[in-house]
Amino acid sequence: MWNIVWLIQRLTWVDALDIFLVANLFFWTFYALKGTRAVPLVRGITALLVTLALLTRLLPLRAFTWLVNELFPALVVAIPVLFQPELRRALEQLGRSPRLFTHHVDRENMEHIIAEVLNATDYMARRNVGALIVFERQIGLQEYLETGIYLDAEASAELFTTIFDHHTILHDGAVIIRDGRVAAAACVMPLTAAILADRELGLRHRAALGISEESDAISVVVSEERGAVSLTHNGRIIRDLDAKRLQALLYAFLLPAPPRPSRARFPGKALSLFRKGKK
Repeated sequence: MWNIVWLIQRLTWVDALDIFLVANLFFWTFYALKGTRAVPLVRGITALLVTLALLTRLLPLRAFTWLVNELFPALVVAIPVLFQPELRRALEQLGRSPRLFTHHVDRENMEHIIAEVLNATDYMARRNVGALIVFERQIGLQEYLETGIYLDAEASAELFTTIFDHHTILHDGAVIIRDGRVAAAACVMPLTAAILADRELGLRHRAALGISEESDAISVVVSEERGAVSLTHNGRIIRDLDAKRLQALLYAFLLPAPPRPSRARFPGKALSLFRKGKK
């Protein structure tokens, strides 16, 4: 107890700042790794380091201690290689932080696009037409846009349903929406390397998850087999969405303010529930 009081009495503002910075470093490191495939690897490395520290400190193992000291620099070099995807993801999150960089969104135009996407997904879901619509946000998707057919067209439900019709050449691929316009169609998206437990998730869902892992894009997927609608964001998928919930999620991700849904924008069938359980 006296040791703690002695330490507190000699604590200066520089020491407090030092502790704060170190704590923040550990916090944001673990926050960036949360929910990623690196978590088991972190646990394994932590267990290994603790075991090595105990062995070298508690027992007089001179040869083993020398070996650990010689291998430690190699471990420091290996960690960035092992955690390369997670470190890249953390730096990308820092780079697109709204506190550092602002991205203006035309609210009225985005509301119009969301309404058209809702109408189109409802139409395609009821007819089991597969679709993948990707919203570009702060991280550019130019390299994926160049794999498709350049359109630069105004967003409309008719355009989406025509593109993804089975009889058109552009139906196999993703549509990318950029700056309030349909930038390109038939774009090739990166496939996720994650193991998906549900075998009903096909290539469209893998592509939607893949682009959400590589960027901050939001993707809307319509399943061709079941007519179910899903949304992907930040490497996660939200499945079996009805129109109201899809609308709320799109407003939450794409618009800075809380959603203000209006039935006048997409009346009738656009607010009906998507079919969830069709086989």
